[in-house]
Amino acid sequence: MQATATTPRVVLPPWGMGTSQFGNLSRARTDDACAAAFGQAWTSGIRYFDTAPHYGLGLSERRLGRSLAGLPRDEYVVSTKVGRLLVPNPHGAGHVDDEGFVVPADQRRVWDFSRDGILRSLDASLIRLGLDRVDIVYLHDPDDFWDEASTTGVETLIGLRDQGVVRAIGVGMNQSAMLARFARETDIDLVMVAGRYTLLDQSAADELLDAARENQVGVVAAAVYNSGVLSGARPTSDARFDYAAAPDNVLARAARIADVCERFGVSLPEAATQFAGRHPAVVSTVLGLGSAEHVRDAVERAAARIPDDLWTALSEAGLVPSTFTEKSTT
Repeated sequence: MQATATTPRVVLPPWGMGTSQFGNLSRARTDDACAAAFGQAWTSGIRYFDTAPHYGLGLSERRLGRSLAGLPRDEYVVSTKVGRLLVPNPHGAGHVDDEGFVVPADQRRVWDFSRDGILRSLDASLIRLGLDRVDIVYLHDPDDFWDEASTTGVETLIGLRDQGVVRAIGVGMNQSAMLARFARETDIDLVMVAGRYTLLDQSAADELLDAARENQVGVVAAAVYNSGVLSGARPTSDARFDYAAAPDNVLARAARIADVCERFGVSLPEAATQFAGRHPAVVSTVLGLGSAEHVRDAVERAAARIPDDLWTALSEAGLVPSTFTEKSTT
């Protein structure tokens, strides 16, 4: 897991570790379990780590920071995000966060893509991470804030990049249409697309990936298991898709993909892990890993040998784009 791909201003490894689970996404995790997950990732050669204030109201950043403490700073890449400013929430005493993270609601998120909000958010992230710099900053989920995010937001990040405070800037979202606009219309380096270029959902295949290549914007693929429906040998009736119960048509499509994979002796999660990174626009794939076991599984899936005939068969079955372009992963 050591080969690299180059984006305009930063070199990213092909695999990264997403740390939303360090923020107790969906269920509580211990500090020790998160530290063990990080340790396994580091030992396995993973050197790109992605986090955000949103993940557990800062808990993910704090846990990641503790794991990074003492490691050579020039040996890893860290990205965090801005746009959700964390502020005290005196009314949250005794309550749990209501945005999917099992943490006390002693803070709340305030959308803020202003210059001041971005700078305050980044300063707070650096404190939680225990770092004097991060390598990449993404605007986080600006779905309802195009006007401010595409002007003031991007301009603020460009200023940070020009000053050498960060090495690269980008936008991270769960949709592809607006990311394509950012790639075409603003001076960013990266987009992180979550769940929209996967073995199951290739809705980013044309507009976003084409725009990214045309404008020399690197694509980081995230949420490649689509919240879990692609993480097992076969999709189960209670599988999750995009953080909710998977609808019947999604389950049926996933089952068809699993059928093709089985014909070639490949597991569904192995194919899901490797799919996105085969496109030439994709410079890194970030996997959400919350335990040492998850990391070991991910490493094995990333190293699995997958015959080219599998991708051809999936294309012929109409399960991946007929224009699917592969790239060498050697």
